[in-house]
Amino acid sequence: MQAVTFRAPGEVRVETCPDPALAAADDAIVSVEATGICGSDLHLYHGRIPLEPGFILGHEFVGTVTAAGPDVTDVAVGDRVLGCFVTACGRCFFCRRRDFHKCVEARVFGHGKTLGGLPGAQAEQVLVPHADLTLRRVPPGLSADAALFAGDVMGTGFHAIRSADMAPGDVVAVLGLGPVGLCAVQAARALGAGHVIAVDDVPQRLAMAERFGAEAVHRGEQDPKAAVRKATAGRGADVCIDAVGHPDALDLACRLARNAGTIAVTGVYSERCQVHMGIVWIKALTLKTGQANVIAHVDPVLAMMTAGLLDPTPLVSRHVPLAEAPQAYAAYARREALKIVLTP
Repeated sequence: MQAVTFRAPGEVRVETCPDPALAAADDAIVSVEATGICGSDLHLYHGRIPLEPGFILGHEFVGTVTAAGPDVTDVAVGDRVLGCFVTACGRCFFCRRRDFHKCVEARVFGHGKTLGGLPGAQAEQVLVPHADLTLRRVPPGLSADAALFAGDVMGTGFHAIRSADMAPGDVVAVLGLGPVGLCAVQAARALGAGHVIAVDDVPQRLAMAERFGAEAVHRGEQDPKAAVRKATAGRGADVCIDAVGHPDALDLACRLARNAGTIAVTGVYSERCQVHMGIVWIKALTLKTGQANVIAHVDPVLAMMTAGLLDPTPLVSRHVPLAEAPQAYAAYARREALKIVLTP
């Protein structure tokens, strides 16, 4: 099969790789219809997260089940499915607590041996362990573009809002308007936020946030602190979302949050970061961090998509053949697209 492989920082290739084969009774194989390039793929592409040369990239996919082990009961051969970006066993201590993202057998597609050695989905086929938990049937009428988001990006934005315990009427500040940040804007609005302030420095992303019902604040030309003070009678945001994964964004979130507010850090961090604990302590802030628990959220996210309450499809900028993945990665790295979908 053809697949996108990492070769070195700044270099990916489309190569012929072995077809996947069932290895466990609860495995499935999916013939990939569409697969996305995600912001976290750029961390690998740039070498920020170590990855072995030749490893297959990608963790977002929609396709059709072509084979399934005897223990797979919730999906069947011929089903059109979407995949969550991480697998979970459903049986361990963490899964029993519904902390599926911390499963002792968790493996992230396309992230190399550090995160389980599970080959990625930017390929013609993908092996899916623990298929009953990892896969969901795509609801009738839902496009591949929309379904791709449920298993990762929209699920991550939704998780950020849920983990922050946002209450209806809260003021939410979202820092960073990549696809995850924009999905967090949508999720906050859909779940009842009274006001959403969206901060970035890319005009097209700010315009998209306004389209989704947020107040857009250009970080380089406007003062996010002033915008938050105006929206909250000076007290600060109830919830701040760091959807960037950069110390500057986290520091700003700490300063924008109100006393006893909550910061959800959904941006990816892979290195040390200094935090002004004096601000965190004196304001009694709560920090929620880590990978999104997408498996726990995928069903409500799909239901909200089907009901029209969430719609990530405006975020898709380009559809590109799998064979042109190297050019697509280069364009994404140059921030020339908000979301790129590859089609094998």
